[in-house]
Amino acid sequence: MTRKLLASAAAAAMALTGIVVAGDAWAASTLGASAAQTGRYYGAAIAAGRLGDSTYTRILTSEFNSVTPENEMKWDATEPSRGSFNYSGGDRILNQGIAMGAKVRGHALLWHQQQPGWAQSLSGSTLRSAAINHVTQVATHYKGKIYAWDVVNEAFADGNGGGRRDSNLQRTGNDWIEAAFRAARAADPAAKLCYNDYNTDGINAKSTGIYNMVRDFKSRGVPIDCVGLQSHLGTSIDSTYQQNIQRFADLGVDVQITELDVQQGGNQANIYAAVTRACLAVSRCTGITVWGIRDTDSWRSDNPLLFDGSGNKKAAYTSVLNALNAGGTTPDPDPDPEPEPGAGCTATLTPNTWNGGFTANIRVTAGGTALTGWTVGVSLPSGSAVTNAWNATVSGSTFTNVGYNGQVPAGGSTEFGFQGTGTPPTAAPACQAR
Repeated sequence: MTRKLLASAAAAAMALTGIVVAGDAWAASTLGASAAQTGRYYGAAIAAGRLGDSTYTRILTSEFNSVTPENEMKWDATEPSRGSFNYSGGDRILNQGIAMGAKVRGHALLWHQQQPGWAQSLSGSTLRSAAINHVTQVATHYKGKIYAWDVVNEAFADGNGGGRRDSNLQRTGNDWIEAAFRAARAADPAAKLCYNDYNTDGINAKSTGIYNMVRDFKSRGVPIDCVGLQSHLGTSIDSTYQQNIQRFADLGVDVQITELDVQQGGNQANIYAAVTRACLAVSRCTGITVWGIRDTDSWRSDNPLLFDGSGNKKAAYTSVLNALNAGGTTPDPDPDPEPEPGAGCTATLTPNTWNGGFTANIRVTAGGTALTGWTVGVSLPSGSAVTNAWNATVSGSTFTNVGYNGQVPAGGSTEFGFQGTGTPPTAAPACQAR
């Protein structure tokens, strides 16, 4: 009798967290819980103005384990007048995410659209200074609370061979994206920093232009942690979708599906499932966000979401849930290890190898106490050597923080990298707090 009571209590507890038992099989009954089984999130972009809608919030809080603000953290919302910041809408989204125990993605620090009028009137070095100050102030306000930032949004053009989009930001100098990422890292060392764009779902000229930028950033130590594929899809999915995710992952960055929606029709459920399976197949594809909750909440008029206007689950919802519960790769090695309570620091290494050489990205994570400095030792295979490093000083195969990344909050992270000849290390790096 006692055993039966314990089993019933356990089943009730699991039902509350979105886990159900069917026979001998374990299966999650919500999108967030099923994604979490493989170490991922399944999130939704939300609007602060809709949080008073009971159907909207019921679906949000029961189904998703990540939130992204639709507009509340963009430049026109957060700095309507130069130097005067308003975080009310963004804070409401943040607090909703915290209350749910969800990850919060920040969107977006710099974008050529939705700039306040005062920024649109600026140019050159004056605009550059204002833009970098904006990144610094907003990222500092949310320091330690944002899982990932879309630092720069939609800076590449369609149909010009993979080149940059002409904009007032681009005309401040081609290094403006790099400057934004460096400012974001300095302001919030713990947040993942992403570049986000659309029409980049398969291997094409635009996605290749972004790929080349990320590869350049990684080689020079520009802090970039992830690439966002918006995935606003029609009635088909590019045959190279998974291959495209994988090639970005092979550069040593995470991939996040950031704004998924799919035109309704006979193939909608299949496309949603295909996107889910592609993400699950790549260990560094860390999560999926749908852009809205119900069809009536979407910016599109073709009913592209998982719930209809009344909040009912559509066939596409079931296809996603089934795909998530079928499982996939689990992110390994974990780029964000949970520190042991009170531990000084830990370090994880992600290599990228080519014939005769390699680069390595190392993430340093503070334990239960903030770091004021750190040293990481790497054990190199025989015949291998370090040729250069970024975001750290190097002596042999020992790396020490530079001035701007030595202070890491408890549980927070920072990154550095190095290039070498020979084969990359396989042993876990040793981290020592200073």
